[in-house]
Amino acid sequence: MVLDDFLEHALLPAWHRNGIGMIGAFKPLTNDTAVQKTLYVITPFRDAAQAESMEEALNSDEQFQEKGKAYVQAPWDQPPYDRMEKTWVKAFRFAPQMNRPRLTGPKAEHIYEFRSYEGPTESLYRSKVHMFNEGGEIPLFERLGFNAIFYGEVLLGARQPNLVYMTSFNNREEREAHWKAFFDAPEWKALVAKPEYQHNVSKADIVLMRAAPYSDY
Repeated sequence: MVLDDFLEHALLPAWHRNGIGMIGAFKPLTNDTAVQKTLYVITPFRDAAQAESMEEALNSDEQFQEKGKAYVQAPWDQPPYDRMEKTWVKAFRFAPQMNRPRLTGPKAEHIYEFRSYEGPTESLYRSKVHMFNEGGEIPLFERLGFNAIFYGEVLLGARQPNLVYMTSFNNREEREAHWKAFFDAPEWKALVAKPEYQHNVSKADIVLMRAAPYSDY
């Protein structure tokens, strides 16, 4: 596959050479049956300036241009993808850094869960962000060992107002057990009952994924 080859041998190595670490590449479990396949690439930039500088760095990187030739110079009638969507996410104040998950067992069994929570209004969306930060939802995830990779607010993207986060588990069974513990936790029951946190999510999307072989995770 041209896209996988490009990511593994050209783009990720080039980003690594330019100081970008912990790049995640993930494929939804539903890819096996979906007509249109999806691939998520999670890239931790320090700031907008670093992200902007990457295009110039890649344009002048001869190794990248050579290794990625099939992708970079793909003909118009054989594109390597149907559609690309980029989303700019700002880390939550209570979780400013991306974390490498502490997982054990076979990598092929690891489950990565990407969640997207859209708010019905900007004000109600802010209450959900507050719920994660000051409200204590992040500490609860930490106490229960959800191995969260990041939490963030969508600043630029197709869906807004919106927050996204990703957790990780050794396997599917562990994921189910962790979510049961979460919903049974006294902290969650108290938090979700507070009036200020009512009706602050209008749409929730959940995507379960596995890491690509070349992913840093």
